[in-house]
Amino acid sequence: MWKSLLLLALVVPGISSAQSIAPGRWDVVSTATDLDIPGAPGFLLRMMKGRSKAEHKCVSAEQAKAGVAALLAPDPKAHCHVDSVQIDKGRFTQVLSCPQKQGAPLKVSRSGTYDLAGFAGQAQMSGVTPKGAMRIRLEQRAAHLAGACRG
Repeated sequence: MWKSLLLLALVVPGISSAQSIAPGRWDVVSTATDLDIPGAPGFLLRMMKGRSKAEHKCVSAEQAKAGVAALLAPDPKAHCHVDSVQIDKGRFTQVLSCPQKQGAPLKVSRSGTYDLAGFAGQAQMSGVTPKGAMRIRLEQRAAHLAGACRG
């Protein structure tokens, strides 16, 4: 579930003039640091804590002109809506609403720092499961892997 939520539209109010990032392959790695999911077995939560998942992004030369916004853009498959975003002076904040199959959307709040090499920050996801309120905290880091994208 949280894998698909590692997710900003490229043109959103609140973004200051962007410094281009390098085009090519990037990884956005998210590591689960805290999980509170009512009804989930304890052993499963312990297995998930500390695990990392990489979202591979291919940033075109045109997208790279948007700067870190290209890396913060939500995965289109997740169908998340950007509620707010602020990118300025090396810091970012972002709030997303991501639909669930049942119930109210998940809220994802992200914040951190960025430079031309990528970003580092935290994401907190909150929502409601059939068994109660849930919360997941992630540490996130984006890094440039190489030049041209494959395929």
